[in-house]
Amino acid sequence: MEQLSSYSLIIIFSATIIVSYFYNIYAKKSGIPAVLMLIVSGIIINFSLIASGIAKPNLFPILEVLGVVGLILIVLEAALDLELLKEKLGVIIKSLLVATIGLIATAYVSAEFLCYVFEMSIIEALLYTIPLSILSSAIILPSIDSLSEYKREFMIYESTFSDILGIIGFYSVVSFLGPNSKSEIYGEVFSNLIFTIIFSVIASYILIYIFQKLKGHNKLFLLISILLLLYAIGKMFHLSSLIIILIFGVILNNYKLFFKGGLIKLLDHNKVNSVLAEFKVITGESAFVIRTFFFIIFGWSISLSSMFNLKTVFVGGVILLIIYIVRILSLLIFTGKDIVPQVYLAPRGLITILLFFAIPKEITDQHDFNGVLLFVIFLSCIVMTAGLIRYKKQQELAILNEEGEEEEKDDEIKTKEIDIDDL
Repeated sequence: MEQLSSYSLIIIFSATIIVSYFYNIYAKKSGIPAVLMLIVSGIIINFSLIASGIAKPNLFPILEVLGVVGLILIVLEAALDLELLKEKLGVIIKSLLVATIGLIATAYVSAEFLCYVFEMSIIEALLYTIPLSILSSAIILPSIDSLSEYKREFMIYESTFSDILGIIGFYSVVSFLGPNSKSEIYGEVFSNLIFTIIFSVIASYILIYIFQKLKGHNKLFLLISILLLLYAIGKMFHLSSLIIILIFGVILNNYKLFFKGGLIKLLDHNKVNSVLAEFKVITGESAFVIRTFFFIIFGWSISLSSMFNLKTVFVGGVILLIIYIVRILSLLIFTGKDIVPQVYLAPRGLITILLFFAIPKEITDQHDFNGVLLFVIFLSCIVMTAGLIRYKKQQELAILNEEGEEEEKDDEIKTKEIDIDDL
């Protein structure tokens, strides 16, 4: 088969960035997640290459690297948008509760279902169901511009908490596969979490102080490189590295809250504000590029045939049913009856895929759920798309009705004025 030239790859990837930009614009107007369009585009590219008799390059090995970098940038991007204000304490607590209950209940009930059907241990089942229980901030965050401020903030917090708690939970369960006792594992997980939080706070203070002092045009990518380095080193020592990224972003965006008393004198507000503004731009742009290539390559690399069998449809369908039942109940309990469109916003994506890659090989050799992974990702994205489109139409109809009522009131006022003039 003919091989793709380097120039052909450059053309494909350049066109991908251009198309992705317009996908984002269309996503905001239509409610269709840009990520779903990117995956479909990758699938189309794959079929086009096969039909043309061109051997596609094996890009799967770089998928995990792109995913990790994309995950870091997405969480950082979300953290830089979070403002810690007293009036937002309620939405933070509610979103944390919904994310925690949703993750635990979905993972446990789904794991019990897998244990019953496939006769696997609860630990093995949780390694599959925890990733499938995590909301995808990579899909949610670019798709919620049309929501009200409260609902948008709720989804930002919930998806971020879901990411972090899901990753911590997954690697905690992986620890149970080792020979250590449960008490040792619990102690190790808790001590690692406390150490990570303390280290993250100290490192954030140091980085913010140092980078406001630096001059030149290359310091922002230097800062991103340091964060990536801290994340990678943390993972090597089995720390919850994503917390480092989250805490740094939150402290930088709320530096006036954390640098108080004598510490505030260490900062130049103009320089910090400049670093913050520029960092938000470069983080958003970098996340856009990484997210684009990750989902295009994912679509390019997957095999759709694994989705179309009765076993996959049955298992994936039951897990989806559990996901939405748990979501409906948790939202009703903690947020009240106004749960639209939040109830539809439960897509699975980047982190789910990454954690599936991290399941130990001895377990994936026994149980292959790649088809279920694809089924749940596609169906949850389609449900989100349908929900957002319906919500947008309802909002537009409500606006039209309000405008109609205002016009009727204006007509009534004009009629009364005419009647008074006639008298």
